[in-house]
Amino acid sequence: MKGSRKVTVILPEDLLTKAQQSTGEGLTPTIRRGLELLAADKAYRRLRSMKGKVAFSLDVAALRDD
Repeated sequence: MKGSRKVTVILPEDLLTKAQQSTGEGLTPTIRRGLELLAADKAYRRLRSMKGKVAFSLDVAALRDD
């Protein structure tokens, strides 16, 4: 991991419990995953804005044969 910081945060216990149940992981991996998703949000929004604007000319049958 490139550079790390130790931080102290106060979080609602029920939110943290729900998040951990969702990931099935411990505290640190759960928080890390949430931060990664938040950081990727801009890219996801940009991709969603392109919906219907990109034309593909792929032959599904040819892809299956590949």
